[in-house]
Amino acid sequence: MELGNRLRARRQEMGLSLRELAQRVDLTASFLSQIERDLASPSIESLRKISDALEVPIFHFLVEPEAKSPVVRRDERALLRLPGSNLTYQLMTPDLNRKMEVFLAEREPGEEKITIPLRQDTEEYIYILQGQLEIQLGEDVYLLGQGDSIYFNGTLLRRLASRGDTTLRFISVITPPIF
Repeated sequence: MELGNRLRARRQEMGLSLRELAQRVDLTASFLSQIERDLASPSIESLRKISDALEVPIFHFLVEPEAKSPVVRRDERALLRLPGSNLTYQLMTPDLNRKMEVFLAEREPGEEKITIPLRQDTEEYIYILQGQLEIQLGEDVYLLGQGDSIYFNGTLLRRLASRGDTTLRFISVITPPIF
């Protein structure tokens, strides 16, 4: 099922008109209609607003809902690349119908991400496979290297930055799901 069909189905499931959804996400009903008819593609930021308003993870619109196997093969992972960024997320669980999300993330050296406040409390765990990650939790800043890990409340997360001259690769586990 395409993104537009999934958006329409979820909007209708919640009993919302295009105008009502448009008001909630600060987009036009016309633009939302174009997305639903697969005539336009939303930015990741717009898709995040839509997913928040429709109370589903962002990956609800990007990943096939039914997994046929509990195994996720390396070359079959769902992939999300953020526009204008060298950040890539690979979904490492078979689907999004779980109580946690597991991602493999890659980020080029020197790239930073200021986080968007979450709509819900989360517990998060990050394990560094390669490179260095600078992470800011509240006012505290930590530098993690290969083999290091960190466990934290997601509402404290302020910033993630790749440090050093090696591509950063890390595993992230989040519960409840946010994407």
